[in-house]
Amino acid sequence: MKKLKYIFGIFLALLISSCTEEEALEANFEGLIKVTMYDYIKDDDKFSGFLEILEKGGIDKTLSAFNPHGNGYTLFLPDNNALEKFIDQSQQFSSLDDLLNDEEYVRAFGRYHIINMIAQTNDFPFGAFPQPTLTFDFLTVSFITETDSSYYKINNQASVIRPNIEVANGYIHLIDVALTPVTMTTYQWLEQNSGFSIFKEAVDLTGLQHLIDFNIREETNRQAVTALLEHDTIYNKQGIYSIDDLKQKISPDNTDYTNPSNPLYNFVGYHFLPGRFFIDNFSDVATNYNTFGEVPVNINGLGLDIMINRGREVFDTIILPGDTTFIDFILFNYDASNVVTQSGSIHFIDRVLQQQRPTRSIQNFQFNEEPYLIAFKQQGEGTLLIESPELLNRIDWSGTDLYFIFHGSVGEHSAWQNDYLFLDGDFTITYTIPRIVQGAYDVQIRADAFDPSNAIVEVYIDGNKIGGIVDLTTGGNANNPFQFLDLGPVEFTSYSEHTVEVRSIVPGRFLWDVVRFLPR
Repeated sequence: MKKLKYIFGIFLALLISSCTEEEALEANFEGLIKVTMYDYIKDDDKFSGFLEILEKGGIDKTLSAFNPHGNGYTLFLPDNNALEKFIDQSQQFSSLDDLLNDEEYVRAFGRYHIINMIAQTNDFPFGAFPQPTLTFDFLTVSFITETDSSYYKINNQASVIRPNIEVANGYIHLIDVALTPVTMTTYQWLEQNSGFSIFKEAVDLTGLQHLIDFNIREETNRQAVTALLEHDTIYNKQGIYSIDDLKQKISPDNTDYTNPSNPLYNFVGYHFLPGRFFIDNFSDVATNYNTFGEVPVNINGLGLDIMINRGREVFDTIILPGDTTFIDFILFNYDASNVVTQSGSIHFIDRVLQQQRPTRSIQNFQFNEEPYLIAFKQQGEGTLLIESPELLNRIDWSGTDLYFIFHGSVGEHSAWQNDYLFLDGDFTITYTIPRIVQGAYDVQIRADAFDPSNAIVEVYIDGNKIGGIVDLTTGGNANNPFQFLDLGPVEFTSYSEHTVEVRSIVPGRFLWDVVRFLPR
């Protein structure tokens, strides 16, 4: 499915949205903007079941007030029919009373329907909302375009049937079935979906369950993991009908499957990307993504389709009169992807993904491998004093205090992603970047370069000085103080991690945004 379809789908949805919103504002709520979410729910009997859930879970007063960490909330609201549908589909509850009697579940259930930000439909991403729910989980959005309709679907589960109801403390979107909170890891998801049995058996055989069988909220020092999965029918198209067939194809002469050098071990690891990525994260970017295999995977989202490993393997040839088309890429199943689990996210692909010889690409590193910083951003904007190096996995420093500053996800700031590291004084800071494909690169850092109190620094990679002295007191401007600063060339001889070290030679402020590697 092309991106163009989704652009058209958004357009249709916005048309539907604008009409529906107008109807909602006329629905017997005079001066609706003075009505809170709680008022809206309690004043209509068709939401009586969800009202009981909110009150039992102690979240009703929250929806009577404004968001202390932002400008409002977004509520995906199920009516009584939507709750009945949820209970009918549930293997855990047979009635609303059953749900209400499970105090821990009901507390999480209500909060799971509330996002910690304001979002109208024209703010919906094709992926995950940038802010989590009140249970610190992420909800995802799909745009569904059918012959005579277009609508949004939350978590590939609930259709938005009445969007953009504006209330005093945010927006309400009515949904046709209540949402099911995330209760499974990626590995547990594989266990419960028999159509992925071949890959699941490969995971078991290689001993790589630990990569995808954890709860990110309980193991806060771990990164989430993104899985790219093929259905058994995808394997069947290549004559692979069992794990034995897969072993024979991938690793026919090496049965030491738990060895990191084993081809099957690397085949499985190649399907897992460190970090939580959604479809919209891949769009408009073409780069290599690190995997748990021996090499990275290339994903190109610059065109109408998001293509994996384009040009590396020809899967099919379409011959028409006067035209031959080679299918030399793997595509995502957009409609089914963006599955959220306790350990990350899952996407589905249309061909068997095998390791390909990597090529270099532009690599930007922005400290996104640090779960501690990611968790802070999910709480809202602010300044974080990092009090102990043990809180971070890849960053170390000395000489002065280290702060992480996040300006929020709303509005624009000169720093990429509106965040950066901040030191002020005489300092040394080291950042161990993830693995990067071997070869020659030009190195840049992006930092504030428009303040006379900024530091003058030197930069080292793997202990070797890169370029000359970097004067951060000049180069930017008042509207855009953050600038890319050229450091010089570097050549890596292996696909591995590297350390980037910045040392002040004249003490001062250092606002570090990005380190970039450009193939030479």
